[in-house]
Amino acid sequence: MPLPQHKAYTIEDIFSLPEGTRAELIDGQIYYMAPPSRKHQQIAGKLFAAISHYIDSNGGSCEPYIAPFAVFLNKNDKNYVEPDISVICDPDKLNDRGCNGAPDWIIEIVSPGSRQMDYFTKLFKYRNSDVREYWIVDPIKNLILVYNFENSTSDQYTFADIVKAGIYDDFSIDFSQFSL
Repeated sequence: MPLPQHKAYTIEDIFSLPEGTRAELIDGQIYYMAPPSRKHQQIAGKLFAAISHYIDSNGGSCEPYIAPFAVFLNKNDKNYVEPDISVICDPDKLNDRGCNGAPDWIIEIVSPGSRQMDYFTKLFKYRNSDVREYWIVDPIKNLILVYNFENSTSDQYTFADIVKAGIYDDFSIDFSQFSL
């Protein structure tokens, strides 16, 4: 008996979804996303504001983006993600559609429905797509995991800690200031 055929989707299929439908595409498989919670949005907003303020205050050339923002990870039509926060330092990767290639820094905020995706699927995908740094922020577990793929290190923090950004020499985020 033959195995069932697996349909490989493309970015064209993502753009053909009904308006307002949020989904990501990883290795040709579509993953639908639930709307984020209020706490998720609070954390994303505070992180984005801190990163944006740091870059602006220091005349940085990197650009931060908050979801929904299209990231076309690989040079194929089988991978499209919308990280909660993306920081891109190479302006040649940016166009009107989004980012073509790996952002330098990605932050994902874990929701109940995204746990497997953020901790496993995206961790593997980002590491193999030349993302320099990946943070998993998990408010339910009071945990921040920092993967610095350039240095092959990983560190674990809580919402009581100050977490240093690896792509910058002098930038940290004090999670204890996040009154949630």
